[in-house]
Amino acid sequence: MMVAPYPLWSYYPTRDRPPDWVEEFVAAVNGVRADVDSTQVKGLNSDLVLSHLRPGLEAIGYRIEAGKKAVDKITLPVLYGDQGMARVRYDVDGVHEELGILLEVEAGRGARGNAVYRDLVRTSLIVDAKYLALGVMNEYHHKSGGKPIIVRSYHDAREQLDAIYASRRLKLPFEGVLLFGY
Repeated sequence: MMVAPYPLWSYYPTRDRPPDWVEEFVAAVNGVRADVDSTQVKGLNSDLVLSHLRPGLEAIGYRIEAGKKAVDKITLPVLYGDQGMARVRYDVDGVHEELGILLEVEAGRGARGNAVYRDLVRTSLIVDAKYLALGVMNEYHHKSGGKPIIVRSYHDAREQLDAIYASRRLKLPFEGVLLFGY
């Protein structure tokens, strides 16, 4: 029996070889599979997933949001104003400053609430962002009208990114985007 790869991931643009950092990143996600595999673990939210990812990603140079208090957030500049002070700033889930990688992790609402598009636009505006690592659930389970529904979040996000990169009508300012399904 063939074991499915974990995590599922795709790198964009698909014509480019994934950079070296992708292998380490994917290994860090794989290292916490038992805690974050959305096909097996119920009740996941983005904060819980980040808490499991934090040790492995911090070990390879990332800063990861530690909570919802201002001191725990990672806020990066978008626009500068008077005296060179950051005037507009956005929060991100994680960052590797040296490599210019921004991390965003979405859970259930990412499956249905256009969070992928929001993350693409907002992180595109952050100063010095070279790459985006975007995590979504492989499967999001919920009920609608009492019936169980399974949303294939990774599949849906991959289709969105495939369309963006194939159409070439919307040019993202990143050197690359890593989509991973947890």
